[in-house]
Amino acid sequence: MIAHYGEAIKPALTVIKPKNIHLMSDLVIRRNQLLSMQTMEKNRIQILPASLHSTIKPMLTTIKNQITKLEERLVKLIEDSPEYQATNTILQSVPGIGNIAAASIISNVPELGYITNKQAASLIGVAPITRESGRYKGKRVIQGGRAQVRTVLYMAMISAMQCNPVFKATYARLVAAGKPKKVAIIACVRKMVVTLNSMLRDGVMWDENTAKN
Repeated sequence: MIAHYGEAIKPALTVIKPKNIHLMSDLVIRRNQLLSMQTMEKNRIQILPASLHSTIKPMLTTIKNQITKLEERLVKLIEDSPEYQATNTILQSVPGIGNIAAASIISNVPELGYITNKQAASLIGVAPITRESGRYKGKRVIQGGRAQVRTVLYMAMISAMQCNPVFKATYARLVAAGKPKKVAIIACVRKMVVTLNSMLRDGVMWDENTAKN
């Protein structure tokens, strides 16, 4: 039955990730988990009495050290993988994209640069989708996609809006037009994804003038 299904449907083959790519993805996921734990402990230290802070501070130190070690492993993994260095160089030429965001894209979105901009936005889950049912038409929302990458790029955009004039201006324009701040950030992430897809497709570095279009 399985053979008949394969012959009739011809499903796309699942490509097994190379060992380094798989490890890179796991390191990014684990870092995100540790960041969540770090946030929870920081929240606890704000609400618990000072007498209990001594039980939290060692945890925060341990988590911080583990995050640093994971980040160092990610950097070394990319440096030791010549096949990813060109992609990494292009990605990190964008002000706001650092080691973590680059590693997340390389390991979890290998399609970037080989698909359309619309497909890229959908793949990350930053393409707005209108909720419709019969006569009902709701707000446009984002859904699906690769949530782990979207989370990393969201945080990267927070940094990019401080150091990248293109995204800083885009965010300011959207907020001035009445868009909620979170919606404006997601729109900036979508612009970043589209820009990165085009850069990888053409094999070019960041160009502020081109990115403004």
